[in-house]
Amino acid sequence: MIRRLPLIAIAVTAVIGAISLGDTLSFQTLAENREQLLAYRDAHYLLAVVLFIAAYVIIVAFSLPGATIATLTGGFLFATFPGVLFNITGATLGAIAIFLAARWGLGERLAAKMDSAEGLTRKIKDGIDQNQWEMLFLIRLVPAVPFFVANLVPALVGVPLSRFAISTFLGIIPGALVYTSVGAGLGEVFARGETPDLGLIFEPHILLPILGLCALAALPILLKALRGKKGL
Repeated sequence: MIRRLPLIAIAVTAVIGAISLGDTLSFQTLAENREQLLAYRDAHYLLAVVLFIAAYVIIVAFSLPGATIATLTGGFLFATFPGVLFNITGATLGAIAIFLAARWGLGERLAAKMDSAEGLTRKIKDGIDQNQWEMLFLIRLVPAVPFFVANLVPALVGVPLSRFAISTFLGIIPGALVYTSVGAGLGEVFARGETPDLGLIFEPHILLPILGLCALAALPILLKALRGKKGL
């Protein structure tokens, strides 16, 4: 039971956060406090960076609402670069926190059971082990895969922490870059009294390159499957 406490704490905090923070971490809140945020950044730049990354880690680690707004804020405060680096760092550290909590609470025991299993379960586990890098990049690149799910699944199938951390950091770069660049242009959006287009990532000129990366990640899996059939 003790091993599951971090995961339980994350789940409880996520529920409370969804209920109490839904309207707090919003675009409207960012718009209303933009002058104060910019002033604080200009007066205490390094501290602002540290506090921003820490806040991003907490949002991701506890699955609180507002991750998209946090990414936009990173671009708004720190420009596309180094804002995207701060966003990716915060998201990766938060993802690692969930990963470790899930693996400590459930993953190690489940992975051990899968290792000792036979039949279909064993085949699934072997398939995951043979394509870990490809699968990890694929779930990060596909926009339809929820970030929370992409953090939990690897922990439950025994993925090493180093692989998880590297694939997370690199795999979220395309999406983070898009939203950070949108955030970097929020000054003009605020001036016009408009709301940013968060569906931009699904525009063909952005979505198609991301899907191309997904195809590249999936290609080795397909080739291995085809070779396996030929071997039969």
